[in-house]
Amino acid sequence: MHLQFWGAAREVTGSMHLLTVGRHKLLLDCGLYQGRRKKAFERNRNLPFRASEIDAVVLSHAHIDHSGSLPTLVRDGFKGRIHATPATRSLCEHMLRDAAYIQESDVRYVNRRRKREGRTPFEPLYTGKDAAAALRRFKPEPYFETFEPVPGVRVRFLEAGHILGSAVVVLDLTEGERQARLVFSGDIGRRGLPILRDPQVAEGADAVIIESTYGDRSHLPASEARELLRDCAQTAFDSGGKLLVPAFALGRTQEVVYRLNQLWEDGELPRIKVFVDSPLAVKVTDVFRAHPECYDENMRKAMLEESDKDPLGFECLRYVRSVEESKQLNSSPEPAVVISASGMCEAGRILHHLRNHATSPNTTILFVGYQAEHTLGRRLLEGRREVRIFGQPIEIRARVERANNYSAHADREGLLDWARGTMESGSVKRFFVVHGEERVAETFADSLTELGAPRVDVPERGQKFQL
Repeated sequence: MHLQFWGAAREVTGSMHLLTVGRHKLLLDCGLYQGRRKKAFERNRNLPFRASEIDAVVLSHAHIDHSGSLPTLVRDGFKGRIHATPATRSLCEHMLRDAAYIQESDVRYVNRRRKREGRTPFEPLYTGKDAAAALRRFKPEPYFETFEPVPGVRVRFLEAGHILGSAVVVLDLTEGERQARLVFSGDIGRRGLPILRDPQVAEGADAVIIESTYGDRSHLPASEARELLRDCAQTAFDSGGKLLVPAFALGRTQEVVYRLNQLWEDGELPRIKVFVDSPLAVKVTDVFRAHPECYDENMRKAMLEESDKDPLGFECLRYVRSVEESKQLNSSPEPAVVISASGMCEAGRILHHLRNHATSPNTTILFVGYQAEHTLGRRLLEGRREVRIFGQPIEIRARVERANNYSAHADREGLLDWARGTMESGSVKRFFVVHGEERVAETFADSLTELGAPRVDVPERGQKFQL
């Protein structure tokens, strides 16, 4: 039995780990790589293995950097099942269709310019038909119940506390007389965040694949994020400008809305209009309401017991669905908070809002999530004063703020606490550190060694390890 790392290896996005047990091949996640456009274009179009040779997929959660290459996998010949929690299956119903729509619509937009310039048009990475085919391969698996995706592999999902439906994957492997327990962290959430249950620790592991997104830093207290969100909204209200919040439609949008609702209930939010301008976020919020099995006690009480309150909606909040409504936001002179996807500013309606408003000093751009290297979001955070949006240069005069306090990823201390819990049984022989920029992953690997981990590897892309 062996592991080969094909994504999120010394980088953050594109989670994809190939497990071979006997004659069977199992893929842990099948994510979209996000980064430099040319590199992302080439990597996402060309899977590093034959899709027809993969027997099954186990999906940790619905974020596109973990699930977004599933339509490509199925289009290229995968015939097996995709195993995920029920909430992850519900979310992927919207996430994958939306990803396909964005692929198609963005290519149409770019190709209009390429046609005028006499250049060869692009083809979308995949289509809505490909996404629908992938969705037919899903098989929902409840938390805590054992299932067998391929012979010799028994799997359970534990709560990861990262987003709705996210899972820590526990795999019990048998090959002849050999047995081993492999644990895949997926993405580990933060303890004490609203809406979701706290992450759970898997015991008895022999080997652990652990994420390291924030493995070199600590998050600020949640109270500081609340104050920054309030202050940014107040600034937009006072200046008559816009507060733009690039946010992933899944997870981050719902948490920001939850926090704004708290400010509203406490009388700390100015009477500024708040718009969630993302059809996907609207659909995802409906999925949140449909999966109370994932709630923590406070959210369960708010959603199920306090029927007069909705923590994902309040008086000044509007969910925007149509393109026409979205365009009206760009032409409206009124101050507003606009929450829009994508979170790394690589696609979606946020690009239109940035193109229209980032040139104004009365605009604030508030980042509430991780920005991968070479994405537009990272360039804005780095202080670039000119960027390209839809291929055109745009001068940035907006104020740029960052609130990592909203991250759904555990920080260094949270990851080490989770790792320490997996080591308590004394069975762990090695860790594989993934899902982190190279410097961060290596720093976190050193922290695991200091914690007492017997062996820690930071795999390179394509590297193979015996278990």
